[in-house]
Amino acid sequence: MPRTLLEIRGRLSSPHADSRPVPSDALTVASYNIHKCVGTDKHFDPARVAEVIGELNADILALQEVDRRFGRRVGLLNMANIQRHTGLRLVPLSTVPQGHGWHGNALLLRAGEVTRLHRLALPGGEPRGAVVADLRLPAGPLRVVAAHFGLLRRHRAQQVAAILSLLAEAEEMPTLMLGDLNEWRPGPRSSLRALETRFGSAHPGPATFPSRLPLLALDRIFCRPRGLIRALEAHDSPLARLASDHLPLKARLDLKAAHASPVPAAALATAA
Repeated sequence: MPRTLLEIRGRLSSPHADSRPVPSDALTVASYNIHKCVGTDKHFDPARVAEVIGELNADILALQEVDRRFGRRVGLLNMANIQRHTGLRLVPLSTVPQGHGWHGNALLLRAGEVTRLHRLALPGGEPRGAVVADLRLPAGPLRVVAAHFGLLRRHRAQQVAAILSLLAEAEEMPTLMLGDLNEWRPGPRSSLRALETRFGSAHPGPATFPSRLPLLALDRIFCRPRGLIRALEAHDSPLARLASDHLPLKARLDLKAAHASPVPAAALATAA
């Protein structure tokens, strides 16, 4: 990569640094904007998106842009085949027949069950949504917030506020927030700064966009409590660079350790 682009990526994203070993039983979680299955070659190909999902080997997977945008909001992936080949099953979120998600957000699980589910319509100038799912997993309970934020900074700030308001009223438990949050700015100008009150630092993590030459940390993973995430990386494979304009972002989650210690007042983990 040319030196100038490396410098830009260094300012707008950063690798995840954690010297602690990753437990062998850590969960793999991931977020992936599949761009309605249209790849960087402009071809619509759900099968190769499914192959990338298989590469992730995730236990929990949040997907964005999984449904058709216009007309009937039907899902674009063959979820039965994905479950057959990966073990991931679709959480029923859609309010229309044959849909996969809520405002394009889908959630897939390998094990465990959903004990509470909230579909949140986010404020802003275009239809956006978030899903808040309380899970009962073998390693303990976990709350997952999956979202796709808007393109305008002021709308993203409103969407952050809506999610924080909902979480403030919820029972305390280890929490994972992930999705395409569409924020590339680091520092004080970031629309995600308010998340620091609950999740700690909102500094960008690994770059995921555009997939062929990743420069921006648009995709994020946050966690509470601090230390829940042990490893974080963009999934950069030849097929992932072709299947969508975003690379998937994945992390390893030490949920057992989180339940072994109390949740602190502030906690951290971001990704991009």
